[in-house]
Amino acid sequence: MTAVSPARFLRAILPALSLAILLIAVYHLNPRAISPLGFQLMFNLAIPIALATIAQMCVITVNDLDLSIGAYVGFVVCIAATWLQEIPVLGLLALIGGILVYMLLGALIHLRKLPSIVVTLGMSFVWLGLAILVLPTPGGQSPGWLAALMKYKPPPIPFLGGLVIPFPILAAVVIAAVAHVGLMNTSYGSILRGSGGNPKAIERAGWSLLKTKVTMFGLAGFFGMLAGLALIGLTTSAQANVAERYTLLSIAGVILGGGSFVGGRVSPVGAVIGAMTLTLAASFLAFMRIPPDWQIGAQGAILIIVLALRAIIDRLEKPI
Repeated sequence: MTAVSPARFLRAILPALSLAILLIAVYHLNPRAISPLGFQLMFNLAIPIALATIAQMCVITVNDLDLSIGAYVGFVVCIAATWLQEIPVLGLLALIGGILVYMLLGALIHLRKLPSIVVTLGMSFVWLGLAILVLPTPGGQSPGWLAALMKYKPPPIPFLGGLVIPFPILAAVVIAAVAHVGLMNTSYGSILRGSGGNPKAIERAGWSLLKTKVTMFGLAGFFGMLAGLALIGLTTSAQANVAERYTLLSIAGVILGGGSFVGGRVSPVGAVIGAMTLTLAASFLAFMRIPPDWQIGAQGAILIIVLALRAIIDRLEKPI
């Protein structure tokens, strides 16, 4: 077996360590929050944020960046609160259409060699405009089955002494496991990651970079759709800009979880932990009575601290 260097080990556990430190800080401020009900309340919004982070991770895997994911999630929320509720077939077609648009964007970016930042920034205005057309004013209603799903309470686990795992924690484990197995433990997942890490080698091996790009953008659209459905299930009503912060949160979650902007280096488990850390940070800042306007800056400071630690660890790993 190959020995794992201390620096590499520290880098691997840094996302979980960041989450643990925040949990300790929350316990210090409010011990009652560390309970099944407390976890339910603190991590409820972690589900849509984790799904949006996985969507962003799919795009970052192929060395691109999606600046439209927040607006796209808002579009899905508006569709789910109106068409999916009133005319389910039309709503389902609209959701499928959103995934197809994402796949077309991937093809366009690859074939025309366009910068993904510019293309997705333009698409953010398109998604926002479509959301406003669907739902001009805040309102709508979550489909009953979505609201019921997001309020699901897992049964006690007998062999763990009747322990009840809060649904957000259970959902995060499932999201991380599915994404990890699909991207890290399958042969095609290796090809998808390789198309970002070493595209020339993948192309020489006979794989189409166009197909990998379309696949990853399609997966981004799929997970972004799931994020929107989860969000409307929690909020029960909609507005066009309900997820405007998700773009920056999703990018921060991927990077906080150990991902890199280039080279196809991502970690699905780390990305989900990063999303949960950012969600918990909001609760921690609320416990500290920091005004909402300052909370975004404080979350950014947490991200900078973690990235600084990663830079130190990377420097330790390199031979002098």
